[in-house]
Amino acid sequence: MEKLKILFAVVLSLGTASATSLGVVHTEGGSVQGQNIRLGLFRSVDVFKGIPFAAKPGTLEKPKPHPGWDGILKATKFAQRCLQISMLQTSTFGSEDCLYLNIWVPHGRHVSSNLPAMIWFYGGGFMVGGSMGPNFLNNYLYSGQEIADQGNVIVVSVGYRVGTLGFLSTGDSGLPGNYGLWDQHSAIAWVHRNIHSFGGDPNNITLFGESAGGASVSYQTLTPHNKGLFKRAISQSGVAFCPWALSRNPHKVTLEVAEKVGCPIDDRMVACLKSTDAATLAMAAPKIKQGSPDSPAVKNLLLSPVVDGDFLPDQPSNLFHNSADIDYLAGVNDMDGHLFTSKDIPSFNDENQETPIEDVKRLLAAYTKENGQAGFEIAFAEYSSNWGPTPSQDTIKRTAVDIGTDSMFLVPTQTSIFLHAAYATSGRTYSYLLSEPSLLARPGKPYHDWVGADHADDLQYVFGKPFTTPKAYGDRHRDLSGYMIAYWTNFARTGNPNEGNMKVPVTWPEFTRTGQQFLNINAKMNESSIEKEMRLRFVRLWTSTLPSLSSYGVTDAE
Repeated sequence: MEKLKILFAVVLSLGTASATSLGVVHTEGGSVQGQNIRLGLFRSVDVFKGIPFAAKPGTLEKPKPHPGWDGILKATKFAQRCLQISMLQTSTFGSEDCLYLNIWVPHGRHVSSNLPAMIWFYGGGFMVGGSMGPNFLNNYLYSGQEIADQGNVIVVSVGYRVGTLGFLSTGDSGLPGNYGLWDQHSAIAWVHRNIHSFGGDPNNITLFGESAGGASVSYQTLTPHNKGLFKRAISQSGVAFCPWALSRNPHKVTLEVAEKVGCPIDDRMVACLKSTDAATLAMAAPKIKQGSPDSPAVKNLLLSPVVDGDFLPDQPSNLFHNSADIDYLAGVNDMDGHLFTSKDIPSFNDENQETPIEDVKRLLAAYTKENGQAGFEIAFAEYSSNWGPTPSQDTIKRTAVDIGTDSMFLVPTQTSIFLHAAYATSGRTYSYLLSEPSLLARPGKPYHDWVGADHADDLQYVFGKPFTTPKAYGDRHRDLSGYMIAYWTNFARTGNPNEGNMKVPVTWPEFTRTGQQFLNINAKMNESSIEKEMRLRFVRLWTSTLPSLSSYGVTDAE
């Protein structure tokens, strides 16, 4: 009899375990119902896909509130991506009606309440991208399930406009631009107003994103429009200072687009562009040309945010007072530049071909163009200072990667971290470098064996792919993924990556202007993973020495 009672109790508890779900959730637009996925005994996650956070946007206009719906919205299918060019740049796909978000809510024995919420912004150079990311063995790269389940946080992923539809601008009030950033802001505000109904804490929201998504996060901390809407932010391999993340001559690009779609380039241009078919506009984006040493591909990303006097009232460097109360965690991959540099220099990945020093010089000259011949010479002396009389091919190629990594990602990120720490009042600052060797750098793989963490390598670890697709990874990758999820979700919970629900391998110190400490993240971490003054020589080169030279080669530096 006693055994029967126990069995009955177990069966009952199993029944209640599977019933741990939010069910129908009431939002400002109407009711929604997602899907409940069982992950184990007393563990499940509610997934809501395709909830609208704004109405279908007008072409080249700010987003507007969604009118709402009747009945219960079945939130079980991802919405389409925002209309964009295909990877081959020969067609478009996606929809104008794309301002939707997806939500993952984890549950234990009881339905969750008051959980931290993390909002994800995808990368794609402000030109492409989607909130599901590529499909990974039937498992979307940006699925929030693993982060939500392991870290006990709510994960939200968001669609925002890209390319011409997201960032075309005349540089004045005619077409102010930044439509994609307004979409993101609109999603943040929606989450702040509605996340309580999903078991989230509206006063504990963290933004996170990678590449253009990391730069987007950076912009969202700098705009005055988000006051009080979120508490913390994480930028992975992208900040507002990245040279590809701010358009300095938007009007020129808009004139080119207008000519392509047959609009007059006079005072009728804006009205004509706004009435042009959206797919035609998307197709008219400037082509991303194949890079070369003289014209690195990343310099062809011509559609990006602008200083518009509204979303960004001033240059990013003058807006850090707006982020004074926001906890900020930012970093880069140690070879973020590899993906780009290896394509800019044709001989780079060919084992049978040598990369000429001349190509590295041409690449550096392209990145230091504004600093004139004197700038190039000073920079080349710095980058080749450890070469010796006959540098090896590996040394030459690694230098080329360093040039790309430093100028496009590392130095801008360090600048951002430094300014955040300088202006912070209650906000804390954390800096990292991911140095896990690339999975493509093993024998029989296409990369050189010295390649570290390439651009976008962090994504698989943050989103827990070594757990969801275990055959593709080893134990060290699961360790690393566990560490990153722990640091990221602890930070989202408490503002301190070391404190929260998850154990971490090493205590990560705050970044201060005097100590400049950072965490070197990889699968084998110990006390020596805490380092300081990340590539300080090169940070100084790009932020102080080079800008102090005028382009005429006249130097003001000592």
